[in-house]
Amino acid sequence: MTRLRIEGEGITTSEFGFAELAQLPGQITDVSQLVPGREGGGVRLHSLLEAVGRTSAGTYLTLESADGTFAASVPLEAVREAIIVYRLADGPLPPHKGGPFRFLIPQVEHCTTGEVDACANVKHLGCIRLSQEPGRDTRPTSAAAHALLHTHTGHSS
Repeated sequence: MTRLRIEGEGITTSEFGFAELAQLPGQITDVSQLVPGREGGGVRLHSLLEAVGRTSAGTYLTLESADGTFAASVPLEAVREAIIVYRLADGPLPPHKGGPFRFLIPQVEHCTTGEVDACANVKHLGCIRLSQEPGRDTRPTSAAAHALLHTHTGHSS
């Protein structure tokens, strides 16, 4: 069974699967209501952080793909309204939709290089890490590398 790991400063390290995420408050039945064109249902990030006992210690999130090949580090304050998408209809979010877990930031309009961009919408999410400082970030820093990322890996956007 696939699990989403939450770890870092100011929280109790925990892992969540489909059933545990479905029990959390803050459920979003249809993410397309918040992010047109996206499918699935999920839970709000703040509900997940409350479940692991977040204190004010961590101010950055590092979002890492399950295979460890992609990571994005973003300020927590900027992505407070994010959603962890984990379901499609009554079942788990399939891999071809970015599952089993996908980090989705509502209202990210354009995929650019910056602290918070559509590339922080990490597909195949495996770990969320809280820290005081920015963490590992493998997002591209040039337009060419950025285009290549979307063509080959499929970990973001």
